[in-house]
Amino acid sequence: MTPASRDLSRQVLRRHARSFSWAARLLPRRVRADATALYAWCRRCDDAVDLAADARAASDALARLRGELDEIYSPRNVTDPILAGFQDVVRRAGLPRRPCDELLDGMEMDLGPVQYASFDELVVYCRRVAGTVGLLMAHLFGVREAATLAMASDLGVAMQLTNICRDVAEDERRGRVYLPAEWLGGAQSPTAGGADTARAVAELLRRADTFYRSGDRGLALLPASVGVAMRAARLIYAEIGGVIARRGYDVTRGRAVVSPARKLWLVVRAFFDTAATGFAARRRLAA
Repeated sequence: MTPASRDLSRQVLRRHARSFSWAARLLPRRVRADATALYAWCRRCDDAVDLAADARAASDALARLRGELDEIYSPRNVTDPILAGFQDVVRRAGLPRRPCDELLDGMEMDLGPVQYASFDELVVYCRRVAGTVGLLMAHLFGVREAATLAMASDLGVAMQLTNICRDVAEDERRGRVYLPAEWLGGAQSPTAGGADTARAVAELLRRADTFYRSGDRGLALLPASVGVAMRAARLIYAEIGGVIARRGYDVTRGRAVVSPARKLWLVVRAFFDTAATGFAARRRLAA
């Protein structure tokens, strides 16, 4: 990876990934650089669609992203620093293309007004835009076992469900309602839904916890050198849900934020939890 690609990817991470950047610092240097390049590419895709002027421009941006992905997976070297950094990771880590295509499929689901009727439909979306990132991260760590990859996908889904609960008001302004319509009691607007919206957010966070628990089983199988960082990310994201809960699931109270002091405590906890998990695993093997 060139210095230009590495530096630009770091800038993207510092600017946008307030939660993940804390965890990324705990990764070994090489893995951290690769994870940062992956994040920068994902962010490029997300911004290309979200910041488009209108639906037509967003559709054109998505077509451009698909073309860029063709270039990344081609034998030719790309020159754009973000694309070149990700191409280097793809080649060295052997990242599969399918999750990348599925991530763009998920972004296509964001074109135009968004309204999901059921939780099952919402999970399809979350699998595509976030479960895929979990899969790619697991591949960076050398994971190839199907069961562990499935748990990594579940962790991505859990984080996306948490993000949805955090961003209800912001998403609504963009014409996107991710809370399942069947949970909103007929409310036309989540921010005006009152008690129905609060119950929907509480239920979505409860279901996110199920995905977090599956992800925890996968984290226990990772080497401690990367497991502690991913556990820190998991704890920080889940704490966003804790902030929302303490606000009474009121989506009109602004963006839920985890304080730096709390993040630091959760990083410390990640070290202890990872050590405890490793100790328990060694005891099982010795028994």
